[in-house]
Amino acid sequence: MGSGKDAQVDLPADYRHWAILTTWDDRATYDDFSFRSFVMKWFKLFGCESFTILLNPLSSHGLWSGKEPFKTKKTAVNHTGKIAVITRAAIRFNKLKEFRSNVKRAADAMRAAPGFILSAGIGENPFFDQATFSIWENAESMKAYAYQSHDHSDVIRLTRAREWYKEELFARFAIIESWGTLNGIKINTQ
Repeated sequence: MGSGKDAQVDLPADYRHWAILTTWDDRATYDDFSFRSFVMKWFKLFGCESFTILLNPLSSHGLWSGKEPFKTKKTAVNHTGKIAVITRAAIRFNKLKEFRSNVKRAADAMRAAPGFILSAGIGENPFFDQATFSIWENAESMKAYAYQSHDHSDVIRLTRAREWYKEELFARFAIIESWGTLNGIKINTQ
């Protein structure tokens, strides 16, 4: 997937940053993919920097290209500690301009929110199918931003009222392990 400028949640595309999002049933299958697949070898050949984060889905609702990509267990909801979030939306063509004129203020509010650690804008079609990957100190700080930040809650309200999305997904994850850097910074996810 492509990425926003400097791997941020910004509208201009950044042709230096790319994202791979995969799902696996177990770690051994991921390890095999990571070490043997053409895709990973290609990225390692051309990449100067990489950041890998392994996640365990805690909750997920909505669809990504008509599918539910993340399997969750009901017992995982009581997670404490750092949390990763993916929000993804397929934006209606006739709503794109209106959506774009509002999304920057929500992204700016996110970067200033207490408990915020990192965010990256990603998407398989960066103009219409967009996702935000973010990491938070805990679920409480993420919820405070999502529901108490005026800019973000206003964008959520407008999203519903103006029907900007034809499809959306929201998923939370426990962080299992991470390594590497993003924009030259080692991200502390533990």
